[in-house]
Amino acid sequence: MSAAWRDAAPAWRLRAMREGDLDAVMAIEGRAYPFPWTRGIFRDCLLAGHQALLALEDDRPAGYAVMSIAADEAHVLNLCTAPERQGRGLGRHLLRALLRTARDHRVQRVFLEVRPSNPQAIALYHSEGFNEIGRRPRYYPAMQGREDALVMAMELVDGDMERMPPL
Repeated sequence: MSAAWRDAAPAWRLRAMREGDLDAVMAIEGRAYPFPWTRGIFRDCLLAGHQALLALEDDRPAGYAVMSIAADEAHVLNLCTAPERQGRGLGRHLLRALLRTARDHRVQRVFLEVRPSNPQAIALYHSEGFNEIGRRPRYYPAMQGREDALVMAMELVDGDMERMPPL
């Protein structure tokens, strides 16, 4: 593998997730999580009109994100990169796309939950401006019972997207 290829930015393309994408989404979800969302949850999100993005790399599904928007708040419900594509900036790319959408909908505050056992995701959210605001006890299923969720939030203020460093 040449150094030029390794250093080249991946060719990601984002588009709206469709019901026809759910086989590919479920395949990624099943590889990424020991307790994946069901097809029904994804379908319900699409039917509810939630913002749902599919990330394609070289026209192959590589990740996705789902966010609900109500009034002036948004909630990141799921953000996932295929395990074999993690660590290359796709999660950040998806998150920033959600934040731009939230900004376009005049959202003032974005929330999410994350497992304390997922330090890479926590680091990503902190680096993009999210702060821990609380904890939901026993929120996630776990191998040994249940795991808490860290609740994180970000205030969207004028000009914040323009001040973010490039990917």
